[in-house]
Amino acid sequence: MKANILKRVIASALLLTVTASFAACGKTESTTATTAAAGSDTQSEANADVSTNVVLKVGANITPHSEILEIAKPILAEQGIILEIVKLEDSITPNTGVIEGSLDANYFQHVPYLEQFNKENNSTLVSVGAVHYEPFGIYAGKTKDLKDLPDGATVAVPNNVTNEARALLLLAQEGIIKLKDDAGINATVEDITENPKNIKFKELAPEQLVAALPDVDVAVINGNYAIEGGLHVSQALAVEANDGLAAQTYGNIIATSAEKANDPAIKKLVEVLQGPEVSKYIKETYDGAVVPLF
Repeated sequence: MKANILKRVIASALLLTVTASFAACGKTESTTATTAAAGSDTQSEANADVSTNVVLKVGANITPHSEILEIAKPILAEQGIILEIVKLEDSITPNTGVIEGSLDANYFQHVPYLEQFNKENNSTLVSVGAVHYEPFGIYAGKTKDLKDLPDGATVAVPNNVTNEARALLLLAQEGIIKLKDDAGINATVEDITENPKNIKFKELAPEQLVAALPDVDVAVINGNYAIEGGLHVSQALAVEANDGLAAQTYGNIIATSAEKANDPAIKKLVEVLQGPEVSKYIKETYDGAVVPLF
């Protein structure tokens, strides 16, 4: 009798041991599976972060536009946007690149130029925000002071419609010529009503104006090309007034296609370029030749 009871106790003990062993094994496997799943989820999240990085290709003139974009680049990187700066010298390919899709946006022009380009090329590029203003200046060539400008002087001006108008407005600001009252930002040489010094205008591509200085009396030069040519706004014989029509009209913008106007990455680009870090850089770097608009 006692032997039978002892056998039953031993059998029950063995059963409990085996059951506990299986339970522990099941718990370990479950924990291992849960841990593996969690690791997989963590890896997926990491991959998701990487995949959210957006590459944004922006065409820009070298000075100051690409330099300003370099300041924005690390700020955008922290927000998952990889900024690729495509440096371009001319004023055509930044726009054609956006139209063709090789660029997402560009940074080199003002609204009047953009509107003229759209009109001439039947395109629909749009501005998504202004960043800075570059005052036009009159720089000395053969003549070192505007009051000494001789009769029949040769004045070099940009050869595109909007920038030539801007040059004429600056010459009018300085009393060298007079324009029709309603000429405004569409002024052409046909709108000149008085030219007492019989100025001869030499129309050149904007990027050629600095090199032309030895051959002309003075040249009216875009701010960015003046900087690239080693000129300083403090050397200019005259500069556009910061509170004048030009300052209100010729802010340099971020332009893109109509389809990408609401792209989150492009909106973030504009936000950063209008932020305090970029404003500080512009003020400390360009000595008044580039003026932030924010």
